Amino acid sequence: MRTMTIIPVIVLSLLGYSCSYEVDTTPPKPPQGIRTVTRDNAVEIYWLPCQDDDVKGYNVWVSDAYNGRYQLIGSTSETNFVDYDAVNGYTYYYAVSSFDFHGNESELSKDVVYDTPRPEGYNVVIFDYVLVPNSSGYNFGLYSVVNYADADFFFSVDEYGKRCLLVWDDADIQDMGYTRTLFDITSAPEDGWSPSGSAEVILGHTYVIWTFDNHYAKVRIKEIGSNYIKFDWAYQIAEGNPELRVSRKDRSISRFEAIH
Repeated sequence: MRTMTIIPVIVLSLLGYSCSYEVDTTPPKPPQGIRTVTRDNAVEIYWLPCQDDDVKGYNVWVSDAYNGRYQLIGSTSETNFVDYDAVNGYTYYYAVSSFDFHGNESELSKDVVYDTPRPEGYNVVIFDYVLVPNSSGYNFGLYSVVNYADADFFFSVDEYGKRCLLVWDDADIQDMGYTRTLFDITSAPEDGWSPSGSAEVILGHTYVIWTFDNHYAKVRIKEIGSNYIKFDWAYQIAEGNPELRVSRKDRSISRFEAIH
């Protein structure tokens, strides 16, 4: 004999129940604390992490003008990004936005950082100009060790053993004091240049040089020998631009037009 099993089905809708959920349409807050580190044909961008619980990542934007159109150059889940497409001597303006797991994106960051990449070099050795004149100076425009007569600055050891960096009469030099790295000095000073055109060489100190053709450079002393020094250097190829690492400025207008 056939049997039938009856399974009771409760229709929730008939009992007044319904399923609903809330769609998140609230974007996270824009990132803060944007800063950059100038490199050779590259710019490193850093920012503080957003405190929103649902932040998934960040979009990084670039423009060629402070009030220009910003173009998306990359996305990351980290709080830093490197723009490897930056070219030495050109100024770039950066901004960062944050986005959450639901696709909501914040406005661009409230501050903007602009940066001008410049060439840099490491572990360059020059000698006392009296003993080894052809390898006693450095020419930033040539990126080369040269004779002191063709140098933007050169090295000297006097009869008392005092070691100095020297520049010619149409250039300037200033000792910026002890620094942990070459990147600690962010821009050239406006005044305080050495009236004698010389600065005593001190291990770990960074020196800013204003060249005769209106460019700025910096050198950091890494090693001092009896008749030589070893240094790292960076040179701003944009004429008259004192920026040697980073510049920062607050935005005064709302979000710019951005291009994904």
